[in-house]
Amino acid sequence: MQQDDSHITLITPTAPVATATHGGRAKCLQRLVRLDLPVPRTVALSFDAVHRIAAGQMPEMDELLAPFGDTALLCVRPSSEDPDWGGPGAVLNIGMNDAVHADFAERLGREAAATLYLRFVQAYAIHVARLDPDTFESITQTGSEGLAEALDAYEDEAEEAFPQDASVQLAAVLRSMARAWEGTTARLLRQAKGAPVDAGLGLVVQEMVLGVGQGESGSGVIQLVSSATGLPQITGRYLSQSQGRDALEGEASLYLERDPRGPSLEELAPDAFADLIEYTKLMRVKLRAEMQAEFTIENGKVWLLDGVRVPRSTRAAVRIAVQLAEDGIIPPQEALMRVDPRMLSELLHRQVDPNAPRDRLARGIAASPGAATGRIVFSASEAQASASRDEPCILVRRETSPEDIRGMHAAVAVLTERGGMTSHAAVIGRGLGLPCVVGASELRFHLRKKTLTAPDGRVLRAGDVITVDGTSGEILAGAAPLLESAQDDTFQTLMGWADAERDIAVRANADTPADALTARNFKAEGIGLCRTEHMFFETDRLIVMREMIFANTAQDRRAALERLLPMQRADFTELFHIMQGQPVCIRLLDPPLHEFLPHDRAGHRELADALDLPLSDVTRRVEALGEYNPMLGMRGVRLGITVPEIYDMQARAIFEATIEASRDGAPVVPEIMIPLVSAKREVELVKTHIDAIAAAVRNETGQDFDYRIGVMVETPRAALRAGDIAPHCAFLSFGTNDLTQMTYGLSRDDAGRFMSTYVQQGVFPEDPFHTLDQEGVGELLRLAAERGRAAHPDLVLSICGEHGGSPESIDFCRAAGFDYVSCSPFRVPVARLAAAQIAVRDKIG
Repeated sequence: MQQDDSHITLITPTAPVATATHGGRAKCLQRLVRLDLPVPRTVALSFDAVHRIAAGQMPEMDELLAPFGDTALLCVRPSSEDPDWGGPGAVLNIGMNDAVHADFAERLGREAAATLYLRFVQAYAIHVARLDPDTFESITQTGSEGLAEALDAYEDEAEEAFPQDASVQLAAVLRSMARAWEGTTARLLRQAKGAPVDAGLGLVVQEMVLGVGQGESGSGVIQLVSSATGLPQITGRYLSQSQGRDALEGEASLYLERDPRGPSLEELAPDAFADLIEYTKLMRVKLRAEMQAEFTIENGKVWLLDGVRVPRSTRAAVRIAVQLAEDGIIPPQEALMRVDPRMLSELLHRQVDPNAPRDRLARGIAASPGAATGRIVFSASEAQASASRDEPCILVRRETSPEDIRGMHAAVAVLTERGGMTSHAAVIGRGLGLPCVVGASELRFHLRKKTLTAPDGRVLRAGDVITVDGTSGEILAGAAPLLESAQDDTFQTLMGWADAERDIAVRANADTPADALTARNFKAEGIGLCRTEHMFFETDRLIVMREMIFANTAQDRRAALERLLPMQRADFTELFHIMQGQPVCIRLLDPPLHEFLPHDRAGHRELADALDLPLSDVTRRVEALGEYNPMLGMRGVRLGITVPEIYDMQARAIFEATIEASRDGAPVVPEIMIPLVSAKREVELVKTHIDAIAAAVRNETGQDFDYRIGVMVETPRAALRAGDIAPHCAFLSFGTNDLTQMTYGLSRDDAGRFMSTYVQQGVFPEDPFHTLDQEGVGELLRLAAERGRAAHPDLVLSICGEHGGSPESIDFCRAAGFDYVSCSPFRVPVARLAAAQIAVRDKIG
């Protein structure tokens, strides 16, 4: 074999082997060779060589076999660029034939030799010759009898004797594995795991260390940390007289270190155990990762067959990365890069135990991560009643509305038939840290009968227990085992390193004091969006709000709003106290007024009774406020201009709370955000009112204060006319949920019904409500940023839609010169880590 052939090369310390050309397994074996660790002789085949084999261009087999000698047995293992992409299974004992069997029978014993030969015949027949698996897997006899039966079965099925030539066997194995990788099914499976279409496969041909025979022989795996927690723990198994990964399946497997539950390798072969620990520790330091080693012991001597990064949960990944950095093996910046930001959600919420069985009823859209178990309830009032009895409940709705806020607070999870990633239930669920699955159209919702029907026909009724997994989007029958959240010192250390690296601020969307406290605990740098409408749905406030809506004159509206003023002032004061001088951006009332009114006949009767009005008056007023398309109707700034008393009350509440909170704390500088702006004149009108209220409060109290007024950019026109709007405000904050909706002409609540089909067929690369559309919506953001800053150089720019917690969106905003992103409180750690990774990546080029 040509030693300088980079496509088929003996692995030596200087061989031309790389992960990008030969795969991760080949490169890891070369690193072990460089460490002078005991690795069997190995030849690596590159991606190109394997591709040629799949096309029928076989290498010179004599040259390939030359480094191994005439009688050595071989194994072939896959070597893809990423082990998560999978690959064909390993084939062991290649080269076994009648002559080698006879020789081994004398040296190792008849049973051991027959076991090796039988294993190879079965693997070759099923995976290489593609013969009927049932024929060979049903062989129950072992040793010589089983071998004879397998050889006879092979000859019957293949209509030829089992091949005896090692070169013929190896060529067939290589061809089979190469073609399996390039098959349609295998390609689709690995693409589902994120592999590129043209992902290559390398193969390693390795001399067998038998693991059977005289003296202590066997195989196993070892790692020095727990895959579940990342804590130091020698884990793995060892099985005497075995090969490959048999130890993980064999009932007779031994523990590695001494264990009161059973015998161990440390007791059986202490020298081999000590060598394993030494080798694995060296791999950790030199390969700069916690490694799982696959090993074989032959007559007491340890051989390393492979090394892969320890499989790990998210909490283990965080601990491992931090510990490697604290031990000086990797720098903190590299530790940051080793944790997927999206996976942090698993640490912040309870999760379904991944090792537990799942009785799945249906699947929907995973809208808010975490998992919870509770009894089904079908209304917000039932949820509140259940919570008062300390009974966990799952709120089930066709879709949620602001009226359901109290029920969502009372529930432990939410399940809806309709909706997508930016539907009401999804946005509020993420803000509350509440597990939420939306768009669960596989279930049939019968809200009048108060039942759910699963695709398999099972019927669930109010009071039945289910588990909602907002991380996977699954709805499970019964109470699934849950793992608690984990935010330990290691997590805090990692986040501290992240904050030292990132160069874009991260705020939180928080509507209540509880939300603000969560945001503060997650180290948010202020509140980027406080949606004030959610403060009006408490029972006592809702009644007053409805009185204001039914008032016939501005004076009557002001009288009703006077009763809401102290409640709003108290809310804002508490928010300012919690954030302790950090910025708080308050959005003035946004939704249309009809959202505060009941929608059914029974609700109309209750409202008529509460307001002491004829039912007919209530019905007419509700109908008059109805709109064909409320999302594009009288809401946002349009409401503030046509019913200015509402914004006047809110501005006064903000300013009075500013004075109160500043008395015993850091000075508060509130940010007041005008929603749904489309024209400069809208800003001028509302700003004039707000400035007048500020002057009045200053005169009444004798106290001075600062404040900033800005605009929430949610319409394409506002983005295009940012140059006109910017001189009249201190900041522009992009509400990317509505901006995406209006740019695409898509309903964010209804798009979930067909979005998966659109993505699958390539109409959209991703759901634009889930991942920011950088080409379309992103162009509007860039234009607005450029035009706004040209007109007002000190203009502060941010996004406050749910895209604010997405790593891709943060990257976009940072490149566009934005000052901060804002997202739901439980996504703040995700955003902090993502921002840090982007900054580190740019530093290292």
